[in-house]
Amino acid sequence: MSGLLLVFLVVLIFVVLYQVSRSSEIVAQIQGEEAFDKKRNKILGYSMLVLFAAFMIGIVWCHQYMMPLMGPEAASDHGQQYDFMFEVTLWVTGSVFLLTQFLLFWFSFKYKRVGNKTPHFFAHSTKLELIWTSIPAIAMAVLVAIGLKAWFTMTDKAPKGAMQIEIIGKQFNWISRYPGPDMELGKKYYTNINEKDNILGLDWKDKATKDDIIIPNGELRFVKGKPVELIIGSRDVIHDVGLSHFRMKMDAVPGISSRLWFTPLFTTEEMKSKTGNPNFVYELSCDQMCGKGHYSMRAIIIVETQAEHDAWLAKQQSYYVQNHPDEFPAPAAEPVKTDSTKK
Repeated sequence: MSGLLLVFLVVLIFVVLYQVSRSSEIVAQIQGEEAFDKKRNKILGYSMLVLFAAFMIGIVWCHQYMMPLMGPEAASDHGQQYDFMFEVTLWVTGSVFLLTQFLLFWFSFKYKRVGNKTPHFFAHSTKLELIWTSIPAIAMAVLVAIGLKAWFTMTDKAPKGAMQIEIIGKQFNWISRYPGPDMELGKKYYTNINEKDNILGLDWKDKATKDDIIIPNGELRFVKGKPVELIIGSRDVIHDVGLSHFRMKMDAVPGISSRLWFTPLFTTEEMKSKTGNPNFVYELSCDQMCGKGHYSMRAIIIVETQAEHDAWLAKQQSYYVQNHPDEFPAPAAEPVKTDSTKK
């Protein structure tokens, strides 16, 4: 029923527009084409100014409505640089948009047909072509150069002493791996992967894998003020590591390891205070449609102090120990002491 009503309304609108155009033609025939055309152009000229004012009011209203929906400030050093680039781009393109739209509507008003003025036509202007081609090209080249510099910095080699965390996507969850006390991630081969006791295909012959810590739910833990390098990959299809609060994003491609690094600036607790949201959490999302379970590819990120991170690491058991209990038997329980004097 609602579909038929919508069709009826559309047809009605076309009928109304057709009748309005027919009425204009009849009025033009009665008043004379030239006199009617001048009168109509005068009305349309003033209506352009009214329409421009309405558009500007709409833009301001949308801006005021959308700003509260924007995310909090960037929580990483690179992210703050990207926010700066975004603001610069917005100011440049916004200024050009306002200027060109103002001129478009103003010219429609100023050069409306009145009196006996005749328009001047010219087919070509080399000067005008150079101006409206060169200026935008130079501006875009500068913006692109700044963006490329930021991209190359983010994907360049991480600073010495940076944390290394591997994050692997699979349908439909994330798996994270942390180096143990040796601060080195061991080797892995896809042929070793099995869901029972080696979900990343670690090479148990490599000593560096023996103390690696694997978190199956993909939880990530960063240290405030310490650079962190993410080593990103995929077990099956293309996923995408989306770190919106840090303004970071990188594809997770099967068979290829990609990397990015940044420095977290605020702990989770500090961001709760900044946002005024006691339930705030940093999130890792998959920003690439990867299948029917794509919606579930979400993981929690915790930014903490170095002391908190060290305490967390001390409680973790390496993945090798978890899957080789025979080599690491549980300590024998202490005998229960009894009081022999009691009967």
